[in-house]
Amino acid sequence: MRLRHRDGQVVHLSYCTNVHAAEDLDGILAQLDTYAVPVRERLGTDVLGLGLWLAAPAADALVTDPAALRRLKTALHARGLEVVTLNGFPYAAFQQPVVKGAVYQPDWTSPARLAYTVNLARILAELLPADAARGSVSTLPLAWRTPWDPDRAGTCRRALDDLAAELARLDREVRVAFEPEPGCVVETTSQAAEALRDADTGRLGVCLDLAHLACAWEDPATALATLRAAGVPVVKTQVSAALASDDPAADAEVLRRYVEPRFLHQTRGRDGLSTDDLDEALERSGGTPWRIHYHVPIHAAPEPPLRATTDVLTAALRELVGGPAAICDHLDVETYTWGVLPGELRPDRPAELVAGIAAELGYARTVLEELGVKEA
Repeated sequence: MRLRHRDGQVVHLSYCTNVHAAEDLDGILAQLDTYAVPVRERLGTDVLGLGLWLAAPAADALVTDPAALRRLKTALHARGLEVVTLNGFPYAAFQQPVVKGAVYQPDWTSPARLAYTVNLARILAELLPADAARGSVSTLPLAWRTPWDPDRAGTCRRALDDLAAELARLDREVRVAFEPEPGCVVETTSQAAEALRDADTGRLGVCLDLAHLACAWEDPATALATLRAAGVPVVKTQVSAALASDDPAADAEVLRRYVEPRFLHQTRGRDGLSTDDLDEALERSGGTPWRIHYHVPIHAAPEPPLRATTDVLTAALRELVGGPAAICDHLDVETYTWGVLPGELRPDRPAELVAGIAAELGYARTVLEELGVKEA
């Protein structure tokens, strides 16, 4: 959806398609008809934005086959869909039965990560609507925290310089956004500011995932002030909510229902608890409130007595677009965990997932409208 800020700037609101498993062009086109078009129709909007996820093999195929890329672009336009942002964090196989730490491979020490991201930027330059100001590609925050040493850090810095040089060659403006995430080399906004200190911040910046921000126990206003002081732009925002427990010991039985084998659910406690998955945190139990890297639907509360960090989400959007100017114009609702929710919360049929995605976008639209950002 296109919304308009009071400063006149267009703010793009989309949903991320990494919730779908398709990894080739035919599968992507099928998911447009199965999910995206019905979502657009339920929302009653003329144009629906997609935060498109293209697995590395699909991206390579589109770059090497201009006819295939034209086919995708035509299909999007014919269905009232548009793409201004791509999710380039998962490299491939993101909805396979077990993902866990594999999602961080290849990282930015590998030439494969640079090649994949450059391919995405080239594709997006072709898919961008003619009147879109710019495009964005989100990516992982350099690497998982281990192993990490000065040599790997130097390799990453050189890769970022090469990336900026490739972006400068494009006919359209496309920026790449590094997404702080729990457990990674870059977990917080202050670490992001340091990682991008010597980078080309005209083309490289941060993807602010609001669930990750909550898990890091960061205050949105303080986090944005840190980035602003460092001159690092918020290129993209992932509108997401984390799972939260105010009393983990009392909530242990319900929390165990969210332990599942596909994704990592890094858990952070206000008292300093830090684990790489929810089951590890439950082995310790107790402690002060927890926030869990488990993207829960933003429009509906999770199973009581658990809650979602929508308070952080709302506060962050207020800082990002509630002022006299929009700090970020690419907002992407990213709830990729629909397929691993506890049984009765999990959609069983495509129509149920369509309803859930539409409800999330409707919720985000309402929050934005209350901040004065109206649908264009």
